[in-house]
Amino acid sequence: MPGGRRVRTRLGRSLRVRLAMFASIAMLLLIIVVSAFVLHGIRDELVDIQAQEMSSRAVSVLLMIKNNHLPQVLETAGLDGVQVVDPSGRPATSTLNLVGLPRQTTAIPRDGQANAVAELCGLGGFPGECKIVVAVTAYQPEGEWIIYAFDPTVPWYVGPQVILSQVALVAALVALTWFVVWRATTRTLAPVSAITKRLAELTAFGGGMRVPVPQSDDEIAALAETANRTLERLETAMREKELAMERQRRFAADASHDLRSPITAMRAQIEDARLHPEETDWMETSDEVLASLERLQGIVSDLLVLTRLDAGAPSRREPVDLAELVAAEAARRRSKRVVTDARRDAVVTGDRLQLARLLTNLMDNADRHAESQITVTVREEEGQAVLEVLDDGEGIVHDQREIIFERFARLDAARNRDAGGSGLGLPIAREIATAHGGRLTVEDSERGARFVFRMPLRDE
Repeated sequence: MPGGRRVRTRLGRSLRVRLAMFASIAMLLLIIVVSAFVLHGIRDELVDIQAQEMSSRAVSVLLMIKNNHLPQVLETAGLDGVQVVDPSGRPATSTLNLVGLPRQTTAIPRDGQANAVAELCGLGGFPGECKIVVAVTAYQPEGEWIIYAFDPTVPWYVGPQVILSQVALVAALVALTWFVVWRATTRTLAPVSAITKRLAELTAFGGGMRVPVPQSDDEIAALAETANRTLERLETAMREKELAMERQRRFAADASHDLRSPITAMRAQIEDARLHPEETDWMETSDEVLASLERLQGIVSDLLVLTRLDAGAPSRREPVDLAELVAAEAARRRSKRVVTDARRDAVVTGDRLQLARLLTNLMDNADRHAESQITVTVREEEGQAVLEVLDDGEGIVHDQREIIFERFARLDAARNRDAGGSGLGLPIAREIATAHGGRLTVEDSERGARFVFRMPLRDE
């Protein structure tokens, strides 16, 4: 019983079965209507032919009336019955089966008609039967004689052979309709089945996220192409989500490590001081703890800045002259000499504080790694403002130029000999550059590291 329910459910859900069934039912109804009209036409034609034959047999009786040779009893002459009514309306003679019976009908002929044909039921000589009645009028000097001829009516189905042929035709056309619609829908829906199967495989096995596209140029092909575009976007989103989660995990691990270092240092300093309080220089200890706190505060501050940048926090958009930013930053005291070459026409649209933070981070990085000098240049180049920060340190090898923009990135000991950096300054600078529609890269130089920031000039 449950198996039967499953079969019925599957058939009920099958689009091929439903379409074939609907088409077959529609064809059946259409053929029934057409067959009814055909049967009606055939029957009317047969009734006309039969009426003509009956009229021709009635003519022989008319000749008897004309020649005054009318017998008392007429022969049937292949008819069910014949009755002759005289001008007074009384039966004058008839076939043997109607002898002694009154006039069978007055329905035909009507006034002004010479001949008439009708199908009548409930006649006195034929109880419970319907007959085709033909009335023929014979005009005599004494008045009008009416000859009635009776014969069996044609049944609605005309005959067994006709109805059997109609049934066979209906069955053949319905079966043909089922077959044609089934084949057509099977071929049409084959791509849909392939798409469904492929989607099931994607769900079950997580294979390449694409569905087959049929060669036809129809709605199903458009559906498959749309599904592939959607799957491509989904796959891209999933890949980006995985990369983002991996970056978050790596970021969390690196942040934990960098935050733990100053905290561990402070704990060690305080614990050592408590173990030997009489030997501890508390001013020196407090300076060391304050230095660790400053490093810790710098890391936390940089993390907050990155968080705001990642969240797409709104920033101001105003005209900013990069030369002014360079002049203000160069005025700060640094451990290395700063040389500037800044043109005043390099004006961009952006957030002044963020662009200043970008420049500060680049110059702080250069200050830590330069040998003696930092060179800052601002110029206009092909419709873009270009800001360069160059140090005369050891430089960065080519395959590590992107690694330094990763958060908490650490290169070799020579590049990271100064512990003052948090590993977030350059990533923050690149995030700011990207947020302003610009690019921050490391480019070739004869000596040292050359950071180049490009962004569109302000539209006048």
